[in-house]
Formats: sequence, structure tokens, C-alpha cells
Amino acid sequence: MKTLSLVDPEIRDIVGSFPPLNATTETLLVLREAVLQLYPASDSVFSEHFAPGLNGAPDVRVLLFRPTEASDTPQPAMLYMHGGGFIAGQPDMMAEQCARLAEQTNTVIAAVQYRLAPDTPFPGPVEDCFAALKWIAHSADELGIDSDRLAVFGQSAGGGLAAATALMARDNNGPSLKAQFLVYPMLDARTATDAAPIDNESTGEFGWTRESNRFAWSAMQGNQTIPASQRAYSSPAEAENFADMPATWLAVGSLDLFFEENIEWTMNLSRAGNSVWCNVYPGAIHGFEMFPSKNTEQFWHSFNDAVERLL
Repeated sequence: MKTLSLVDPEIRDIVGSFPPLNATTETLLVLREAVLQLYPASDSVFSEHFAPGLNGAPDVRVLLFRPTEASDTPQPAMLYMHGGGFIAGQPDMMAEQCARLAEQTNTVIAAVQYRLAPDTPFPGPVEDCFAALKWIAHSADELGIDSDRLAVFGQSAGGGLAAATALMARDNNGPSLKAQFLVYPMLDARTATDAAPIDNESTGEFGWTRESNRFAWSAMQGNQTIPASQRAYSSPAEAENFADMPATWLAVGSLDLFFEENIEWTMNLSRAGNSVWCNVYPGAIHGFEMFPSKNTEQFWHSFNDAVERLL
């Protein structure tokens, strides 16, 4: 554990006690179950909907979480994409968080159940998210949603899918987005490979490792050559055009494997004339906000403040 001394002292002992669980073909089923077990069962209330899939794909399951206080006016909405390395997870595991966010931010949270790799490689997962966004915008009046105040929000792989969805929305003339909220997003298929622009050895020891990252991206990309015209939707960090993107709020820990690609993402957005709000948390690992700490308190304060400002 060469970087344990760099971990936030408030969570260092917990982090040091976690056994490594690298994603491989052999461990995939175990990993999927372990991801679900990270989150307690919830009795949070939501409504279940199905958005038409793109290009003949199956309908996409979407869970809507609303503030408990009814509103007479349309409310802003965030399309939420869960984490899990593209290979694990489901929106139900985040029900408690989604319900809490809906309450705290007075926003409708729409959690999308995108198909997982390697069962469904690119473009399936991204197209599922875009299909859900299009459905929300098209059904806004019926759902009591303000179509002028839409955002995407995702954690880890979900953050990568959120960024890809924002790019896809820009390139397809909508739906228009006010913001993208990205929590340590998984943006660059090159990270932890020989093709990586840079390899920061201080990152990636805890939470999400280089080995898991290589497997997950391989699962997402499948046995295909992704054409240049689609590359940004697969690996958003490799986009050639960063202009005309929604305002971006991003959070990442200084020890997260995605630290470098996240900083570069916000820099590219800024250089293209977009509004960016980048938060780096010292000594924080991938998934840091799951542990009680000052970093976590500051993270949620910043997130809630950003939602209030941007939506």
C-alpha cells in the first residue's frame, strides 16, 4: 500500500482494511453482487417508467424520484446514471440517495437502467441514456418537468455516460441541457494503458484499480473498432470538439485513478469557452463520499449549492 499514507486520515484505516477486488471475466458475477451489497435496501418511493429505445433497442427502464412536497409549477430534472464500471450496478441500489437528492434539491431525479457491458457493449449503454433523456424532454409536460431546466448527473462510469450523453445531445440538436454534474467520471479508455497521456502513480491504488479499469473498458468497447465519428461517445476524453457544452460541476479525489483525466476534461471544457466548476478533494479515493468525513460534508454542500445555482 504505497499510497496509504496519502489517504485522508479520517478514512485511512477503513481504506487500508478493504480487500482488493479486481474486475475480470472470472470475478464479474462476484463483482456485480458486491456492488449491489454496498448499498442498503431502501423503501424509498419512486415511479417506474419505460422510455422507447433507440434504433429498435429494448425500452429503457427509468425510475422517477420526486420531492415529497407537491409543486404547482414544473420542476427541474436530473437524469441520473449509476456507477459500476459499465459492468455492474442498477438504479434501484441508489434509490435512497436519489430520494434524498430529490428532497434536498427540490428536483426530479430520473435514474436510468442502462444495459451493462460486456453483455451489451458500446453504443448500447450510451444510447439507453440518451433515449431516457429524449423521453424526459418529450414527456416533460406530462411528467411535470421543466424542459428548460434539464441536467445529467452520474458517478464513475455513470459520470462517463453522463458526459457522453451531453455530447450526444449537443451533436443531435438536443435535448438542451443546463448542466452536467460529474462525480469522478470515467472518461478516458486510455487510462492505465500504454496509450494514456500520463500515468500518475499516486492514483488508482484504492477504490478502482488500473486492472479493473482495463477490463471494464475492454468490456465496454467489445470486439469492435469504434469509428472516429463515434469515439467521443465511447471515450469522452478523446472528443475533438468541446464547444457548446452545458455548465459543468465536477468532483474528484486527489488519489482517484480518474484524477488526471477529470482535470484534463475540465480544462478542455474551459478552453472551449464553457463554464466549469471543478472540486478536488485532498486524500480522497474513488468512492470517497460513501464514508463520513469533512471531504464528504464539503462534497455534498458543493453539490447542493451547484444544483441550486445551475438549475
